[in-house]
Amino acid sequence: MMVSAVENAWISLAVAIVFGVLGSAAMKLSDGLHSKKYIIYLTFFYFISFTALTVAIKHLDLSIVYAVWSGVGTILTAAIGVFYFNETYSWRKMFFLLLIVFGVIGILGL
Repeated sequence: MMVSAVENAWISLAVAIVFGVLGSAAMKLSDGLHSKKYIIYLTFFYFISFTALTVAIKHLDLSIVYAVWSGVGTILTAAIGVFYFNETYSWRKMFFLLLIVFGVIGILGL
């Protein structure tokens, strides 16, 4: 079974999202860029993320790619913040994150 260029672009976008989220988590763990180990991680993760993002943009609209990348990345990063870093959450925060979800769904036309 052959994977089309557009399907490959969506896979690249998923990779970009995952590595972007990992980069954000590494940024938090870098302690304000004082931990060399996490600086290396964040640099590597963002390099992979932006490389995959560039591949995705080759076959998908920029507006779609960036909206999905930033929206889904924001949701996942917020979840990691709450569940891993024990950040506070409120109904207000959840409401506005839900608006981001609806925005991504809306731009995809689902």
